[in-house]
Amino acid sequence: MGYQTGLKNLFEKWSGEKVKSFSPLPESGSARKYFRIAGTTKAAIGAFNPDKQENRSFIYLSNHFRKQKLNVPKILGADLDKHIYLVEDLGDKTLFSIIESSAEKLFEGDELTDIYEKVVEALPRFQITGAKKLNFSKCYPDQSFGKESMLRDLNYFKYYFLKPFNIVFNEKKLDDDFDTFANFLLKADTSYFMYRDFNPRNIMIKNGAPYFIDYQGGRKGALQYDIASFLFSSKANFSSKTREELLQLYLKSAGRIKKIDKKRFLKYYYAYLLIRILQMLGAYGYRGYFEGKSHFLKSIPYAVKNLEWLLKNHKPKIKTPELFISFQQIFNSPELKKFSSGNSDPGKLNVRINSFSYRKKLPADLTGNGGGFVFDCRAIPNPGRLEKYKDLNGRDKEVKDFLDAQPEARNFVKETFDLIGKSVEKYLNKSWTDLMVNYGCTGGQHRSVYCAERLAEHLRSNENIHVILVHTNLD
Repeated sequence: MGYQTGLKNLFEKWSGEKVKSFSPLPESGSARKYFRIAGTTKAAIGAFNPDKQENRSFIYLSNHFRKQKLNVPKILGADLDKHIYLVEDLGDKTLFSIIESSAEKLFEGDELTDIYEKVVEALPRFQITGAKKLNFSKCYPDQSFGKESMLRDLNYFKYYFLKPFNIVFNEKKLDDDFDTFANFLLKADTSYFMYRDFNPRNIMIKNGAPYFIDYQGGRKGALQYDIASFLFSSKANFSSKTREELLQLYLKSAGRIKKIDKKRFLKYYYAYLLIRILQMLGAYGYRGYFEGKSHFLKSIPYAVKNLEWLLKNHKPKIKTPELFISFQQIFNSPELKKFSSGNSDPGKLNVRINSFSYRKKLPADLTGNGGGFVFDCRAIPNPGRLEKYKDLNGRDKEVKDFLDAQPEARNFVKETFDLIGKSVEKYLNKSWTDLMVNYGCTGGQHRSVYCAERLAEHLRSNENIHVILVHTNLD
């Protein structure tokens, strides 16, 4: 890969040393790739990002914040034509990794408290002091978190969370609610630097002090968004008491820099928290459902829990009835509830059966277990080629009767049943919880749906199996 050679050359030019080690760092949710590069006495983090404008933004913001004496990595070198740059190596310890290793210790008086307090005290310096003399035209992809950005996030939630998880809504009414919601948010003071993705994954801990990374998506915006993002980070799982204490500490710290009207701040705080939660749900849906990165799906229960808490305790006073109707469906959705326990029906084997179109991606493994079956139904006679079946699908009796009469279809279904039955028996004996079966055809409308329906009927007769049937192209 050319960019790896470029990073090695850039490192040797900066350090004056030959590269002794070059190792990739774990991938994140972005297209950026990071490497730890070391010579004889010096080390750095090398980054490759094909988005040149995002790189320019990151380098500009890094240099600006360094001038403001804020804790960010130093830029050591860059070759933007090759989409690469070097930054200071801050180590491996993120606040997220500390939280992960201390998952059962997030209580008052915990050793993490000191770090949390340092983080919320440092945040206003980025937002208020960091905004001074900052050229927001250098921010990318947007100069500000304005109405266009807000509506983009809300539509992200609609298309990548509500629709894939079968939440029913009136699209016109929901779009009107989105417009009302955005107009309300814009009444807050939006003249500060908004980090945009202020969460424990983007906070490094070095010598006990927090350092901040991944602010390249920052822009002009309201104070409320970032502190809400941090206090309601899905995996942090703060208690309500801890959140309130840290929020008050944040307001006190911000008040030392600029006078803050607390009443007005709180009026918009919970509304910004709401849009942040919706943005997170959209991101989890996109990364998990469409990109097949199942670990993002495991964060859904935390975000839904935060949404329930918000509506119960501090429901924003905004007239958005269709939006709130969709929330109630989220809370009651059996499709979403399974993420909270990892097993839709404890004690039973969950068999998730999907029909899909080969014109699209394979269905995502929502459990993270991997494995299962993918069957190609395209060798079966296609009823979709006949005019009388064209507008029907594999759930319709006419299509089922047509395929039942085809020897190829009957044999295909029987052979898949035999294969799946052997795995089901093994899974039950081992007390495994999840098995996925995918049937694919050209359009995901007739043959794959028919096979998925037949398998569901076959397996439902076993009281030890819980069937989850999803027709991805129809639904």
